Amino acid sequence: MTAALAGLFIYPVKSAAGIACDEAVLGPCGLMHDREWMIVDEAGRFVTQRDEARLALLGTAIANGKLQLSNPQGQGPALPLDHDGEAREVVVWRSHCAAFDAGDEVAGFLSDWLGRKLRLVRFNAQRPRLSNHDWTEGRDVPNQFSDGYPLLVLSQASVDDLVARVGKPLPVERFRPNLVLGGVSAYAEDEADGLTAGDARFALTKACTRCVITTIDQSRGERDGDEPLRTLKTYRLDRALRGVVFGRNAYAVEGVGSVLERGMAVNLLRN
Repeated sequence: MTAALAGLFIYPVKSAAGIACDEAVLGPCGLMHDREWMIVDEAGRFVTQRDEARLALLGTAIANGKLQLSNPQGQGPALPLDHDGEAREVVVWRSHCAAFDAGDEVAGFLSDWLGRKLRLVRFNAQRPRLSNHDWTEGRDVPNQFSDGYPLLVLSQASVDDLVARVGKPLPVERFRPNLVLGGVSAYAEDEADGLTAGDARFALTKACTRCVITTIDQSRGERDGDEPLRTLKTYRLDRALRGVVFGRNAYAVEGVGSVLERGMAVNLLRN
């Protein structure tokens, strides 16, 4: 089945605003710079929109070899993409990860805005974090600060179908996909085992279980009722995974170093 890459997103800082890309390089841990940075509390534990909805308003941009941050109060610090500050241990879910602290300036920028002591860290790739082998056919699949897998694939038709059921607009950004498929029917990603795009080949794995972040208005940084979770529970409840599912986690099997471009052809594969 042939589709098109209708959308391409990276999220340099976990749970902050993403970047819609015209092209992105496929790295060993997913798209380059995706979830490479993360906000942590005083104990080194990850902080996301689940805890602080205003993180949706933390803007990110990449230019001139730097990660530029901003919030509704204005422009913040810019950090070198290869930043390697003080080493520290951090926690994302059950994973204990090595990271580099981004320094006091950005810590103050985040802490003053959100009213609690926070720091920004960058993933230290010298100590890999692997996805669950139960869902990668035993392959060692490295990722950075994503919830568990390097990539998320979702079709625009699936979003459109959910919007029709809910009865209000739901921008695709609420679901934080990396690859958005166009030109296919709703939930086509559920029926595929993999996909190819240019020189890259991806395996589709565990369905993505959804949380309260989908209920946050990304333009306001506030909860917006209980939709779309309430509607998803009526037809997308997966009892084995103990949650509602929407989209598929994925990882690259071939093509690290290749460039993905918005609008390029994508082939959905079935075994």
